[in-house]
Amino acid sequence: MLTKAPRGTKDILPSETRTWQCIESQIRQLCDIYGFFEIRTPTFEHTELVQRGVGETTDIVQKEMYTFLDRSNRSITLKPEGTAPAVRAFIENGLYNDAQPTKLFYITPVFRYEKPQAGRLREHHQFGIEEFGDKEPSADAEVISTAVELFKKLGIKNLAININSIGCPVCRKKYNAVLKGYLELKKDSLCETCKERLERNPLRILDCKIDRDKDVLKKAPIILDYLCDECRDHFEKLKVYLDILGYEYKVNPMIVRGLDYYTKTVFEIIYNGKTVSETICGGGRYDGLIEECGGPSMPAVGFGMGIERLIMVLSEEGILHPSEYSFDIYIASIGDDAEMKAFKIISDLRRNGISAEGNHMKRSIKAQMKYANKINAKYTAVIGDNEIKSGYTKIKNMKDGTFEEIKISDIVPYLKNLL
Repeated sequence: MLTKAPRGTKDILPSETRTWQCIESQIRQLCDIYGFFEIRTPTFEHTELVQRGVGETTDIVQKEMYTFLDRSNRSITLKPEGTAPAVRAFIENGLYNDAQPTKLFYITPVFRYEKPQAGRLREHHQFGIEEFGDKEPSADAEVISTAVELFKKLGIKNLAININSIGCPVCRKKYNAVLKGYLELKKDSLCETCKERLERNPLRILDCKIDRDKDVLKKAPIILDYLCDECRDHFEKLKVYLDILGYEYKVNPMIVRGLDYYTKTVFEIIYNGKTVSETICGGGRYDGLIEECGGPSMPAVGFGMGIERLIMVLSEEGILHPSEYSFDIYIASIGDDAEMKAFKIISDLRRNGISAEGNHMKRSIKAQMKYANKINAKYTAVIGDNEIKSGYTKIKNMKDGTFEEIKISDIVPYLKNLL
């Protein structure tokens, strides 16, 4: 077992990291444009933060957390999502004292103990944004826009934006009572998990993925009919802002998301491919979470998306083909003196920003040229006793096979000018 990664984890090999780097680069560029700044939070947090931030009734807290006692007998949890840690950092570091809003993004590993499947690993990576301090529906639209524009930049099509409002604690309390009354009559038809949810948090039943529960919910009362005036006005204005952005969207009253902290706006962006149909981004507003975690009363909105799931969609679309890495030049060498000379030249090239590689394995010239092809070297040069004696070498263009003879001492300026 020493040579096998734990179940639900995956090595990201050099052949794959180019794809990751491409996605991360697009994310960072877009966040710069939208004014979101990177935050990096610890891999683990105090368990109480996760329980309070994510919600006691969620599947994450009840079934999926990686929790353990450290050597001081403190309960620690590997972070299962990025929002609660970002909120904790916002509070602990007094960022609420700065001019608002505070706009953050992160790319971070998260951990959930669930059945591994395509795009869903026990250790996976999440890109998320959080906008603290802005209560207006325009902020909700901005957050949705950030996700949509990223997908556009990556070339992903076949997307559907689904939005809903789950109200505030005031109107949701009234809706929960109505929903619970309806579901009590259908209790025998619910799965065992939803029977438990019926007592603790009826709204979570709307998020059930089991078909028989979906049938029960088809005629259930919808929360949009029970919104208070403030929540209804917020939702209607969100739709106006999405119209301004030119986005097509669907109002889906069954969206509640899987976390307890949401209020008002919730949304999902769904990819509908030929063989894959997946929610690839989800988020919403959570106006009570900062206060719940010990900070001031401040509104907030954000989203999260899984990088692995995003890569799965890109593969399905066949639209991301990062070029293989290539070296600017490979310096082949023959003999001990030539190896020393080549080593010095390669070092000088690298210091001048030119990617170079050489012979560390005593390969023959033929084997070195074969290796140069394998690493996609743009140019090659050979240094041996004759080259050292004459002071000249030939630079070969590996694309067209042409040569140019130059002084060995001029290799660095020659390539700087050439590249």
